[in-house]
Amino acid sequence: MNKPITSTTGTAAEVLLTNMENQFMELPLKGIKVIDFTGVQAGPACTQMMAWFGAEVLKVERLGTGDVTRNQLRDIPELDALYFTQLNSNKKSLEVNTKTPEGKAILEKLIREADVLVENFRPGALDRMGFSWERIQELNPQIIFGSVKGFGEGSPYEDISVYDNVAQCAGGAASTTGFWDGPPTVSGAALGDSNTGMHLLIGILTALIGREKTEKGQKVSVSMQDAVLNLCRVKLRDQERLERVGYLEEYPQYPNGKFGDAVPRGGNAGGGGQPGWVLKCKGWETDPNSYIYFTIQGQNWEKTCEAIGKPEWAKDPAYATARARQSHIFEIFGEIEKWLADKTKYEAVNILRKFKVPCSPVLSMKELAYDPFLRASGSIVEVQQKKRGTYLTVGSPIKFSGFKPAITGAPLLGENTDEVLAELGYGEKEIAELRDKKVVASTGITPDQPAVARAA
Repeated sequence: MNKPITSTTGTAAEVLLTNMENQFMELPLKGIKVIDFTGVQAGPACTQMMAWFGAEVLKVERLGTGDVTRNQLRDIPELDALYFTQLNSNKKSLEVNTKTPEGKAILEKLIREADVLVENFRPGALDRMGFSWERIQELNPQIIFGSVKGFGEGSPYEDISVYDNVAQCAGGAASTTGFWDGPPTVSGAALGDSNTGMHLLIGILTALIGREKTEKGQKVSVSMQDAVLNLCRVKLRDQERLERVGYLEEYPQYPNGKFGDAVPRGGNAGGGGQPGWVLKCKGWETDPNSYIYFTIQGQNWEKTCEAIGKPEWAKDPAYATARARQSHIFEIFGEIEKWLADKTKYEAVNILRKFKVPCSPVLSMKELAYDPFLRASGSIVEVQQKKRGTYLTVGSPIKFSGFKPAITGAPLLGENTDEVLAELGYGEKEIAELRDKKVVASTGITPDQPAVARAA
């Protein structure tokens, strides 16, 4: 039976306390206005982090439906899915039909006042709406325009729709992941999606610093293919080495296997020249995560031998050097697994850490969700969303000495529509007319809770 969600951090009281503490210092991005014209994961991951760090992020959503992730993989019928809530915390939501003249006028007003606009539409979609980069520059020469695409502009694959796994295959990750006798494998980590959002965030922040010097905005583009490739740089390194010498000595295929003309899949081998592997621990027969990752560090070989009860290996010519070990590395890992057989993954790591062996238990998502340290550090937080109630989400992976981001719940669809329009100068009568004409809406707010009251 699953444990109830409890935490040592991220409760409503603690979020309030963090907010009070943050009032005594300006969050770094306070005053930066961001138009979030993104959906799914790559763009929202970027803008969410900007919101955590103090930016005012306005999510512009389609009338009636909003971001497609609001209703994907729902765990509670009729409520915003966790897919949406975990990528859109700390934001506001404006529900508007930008295909109407009035909707376009609202967007133009927003652009004139914004510092950043982020989009991840299909190539050409924003142009067809009448908001090309050139038009956006006309409206606001100082705006930073952040754009996520599957492939770079001019790529022969530019027109293809791209999701995370597509990007992992296009960027080199899949071809180098998995076992040598199996198919290419994608990672469970969002290397194409959230990773691209982080790359875009770096670009946008760099452009904002550049604007301080030039007073000019610029377009910042990141393709998902490029972002994945950037994380595969060591594999590009290996490709060059393979072409020069014909083999890769740290891969399991060396010295007895055959190498082709491209970097092969290496299973769980380490990529940095230090052999490593996932090894079974006590209980692996019933627990799919009763494993540790064990690294054989060359400079720590003597202590490693001592740790696993094989001190004689330290001076044995068949084991003493990395090159000598490589030809029978799996025999060595097999012996280590025998040593691990009566130890849980936690017991094994607690022994190995005393001998400075680089290792880790294979932690499941359930173990991570309830990890006391990750809760206390704010890496996993518990937040509230209207209607849904409490849910878990990731917090900021970046820690600061001067402030701790306060993570709040994701907005309901159109929750801030009236508030945003009022700030743009629309009166109550005008807002009512826009609602009647179905230019704007607040679909996520129940009829007995008017948008104006909720915005206040």
